[in-house]
Amino acid sequence: MKTDSNAQISLSIEQAFAHIQQLAASISDFESDIALHQALGRVLAKDIISPISVPPHDNSAMDGYAFHSSAFSGCNDGDGVLELTIIGKALAGMVWRGTVGANECVQITTGAVMPNGCDTVVPSELVAVNGASIRFVHKSLFAGDNRRKAGEDLMQGSVALTRGSVITPAALGLIASLGMPAAHVFKRLRVAYFSTGDEILSFGDAPREGAIYDSNRYTVFGMLTKLGVEIIDLGLVPDSKDALEATFYKACSSADVVITSGGVSVGEADHTKAMMRKMGDVEFWRIAMRPGRPMAVGTLKRTDGSKAVLFGLPGNPVAVMVTFLALVRPALQKMMGANAKPLPMLQAKSLEIIRKKAGRTEYQRGIVSTNSNGELVVAITGNQGSGVLSSMVRANGLIILAHERNDVAVGDVVNVMMFDGAI
Repeated sequence: MKTDSNAQISLSIEQAFAHIQQLAASISDFESDIALHQALGRVLAKDIISPISVPPHDNSAMDGYAFHSSAFSGCNDGDGVLELTIIGKALAGMVWRGTVGANECVQITTGAVMPNGCDTVVPSELVAVNGASIRFVHKSLFAGDNRRKAGEDLMQGSVALTRGSVITPAALGLIASLGMPAAHVFKRLRVAYFSTGDEILSFGDAPREGAIYDSNRYTVFGMLTKLGVEIIDLGLVPDSKDALEATFYKACSSADVVITSGGVSVGEADHTKAMMRKMGDVEFWRIAMRPGRPMAVGTLKRTDGSKAVLFGLPGNPVAVMVTFLALVRPALQKMMGANAKPLPMLQAKSLEIIRKKAGRTEYQRGIVSTNSNGELVVAITGNQGSGVLSSMVRANGLIILAHERNDVAVGDVVNVMMFDGAI
């Protein structure tokens, strides 16, 4: 999509998403080995093939007594009471040597290797011990109960984790269970970001009429941190040609992606737009969405001829977060090499009337809960202005009202994109 440098294209959210995803594919992959203690949140650069079976042997799922289920058929007691002779004890980490015969059992602890001749475990709390024998009612037990089979988690040679998987706490444990101390991961995506505007204050600046403190750097920082990228914070840049030029050059020379907030709307100081045009191939969009209509997307040229991807976000705090979640976050996941998973989408009944005109996609801040009937319901957080940042704190998701949709009535079902830790 090419545009005249002074033109602004009006796009649907779907068109904007598709174009950004296409742009995101241009980032190259870099790989490194990393110890597991440093691997949380990183992205696997190749499949992990299990070198062993997990578990490596049949073992007991609980403390009890191991025996062979053929003993069930030999029970002539009308009440279904089975009596077995204890011939040994199997402990976790120590293999009990021997073979268990008919009407015999071995006391066993959780995780211990199942003795030869055993396929079932009766839990300790179900038995009565009488010297060297146990008695229990067997009618509630079935052959194979309370036995973990070798390889029931993973078989040797199978794919344990696929390339592109983000390493979660559970994945860390899985990799460790295979005896692997390190993982092959993609290098962290480097993202530089800064805020622009003479009306923005930094900490320590004296308050002045018409000025506000910079919140965007901190919301962007938080969302980038959640993604696990390498963050380069370039601070707050005034609407000065020289300052913007120096910051843009520093950003694109040190990062794969550059994110800015402010300076892309009609009527704003033109220094930011002019610098974007000067340094690269950048398009300025009007997206049919609310909040977050203005956005700049493209590439910035480095001195060596390579390029960094640029996302110029709007200046209003909520618009920054919504455009990041809807458009930028999925692109960054793709650039990171991750198998991007969209944020969870729920359907809930609206508790109130929501005004909406067809012709744009709207993202309303919502609070999802469960009513007395067990149904998911959602209410908006009140004032939906793009500067009401407190509403993003109160909300647990975004109500997505599609481009063609009109007003929402009480009881109508709406889609809600849950934050799920993304913010």
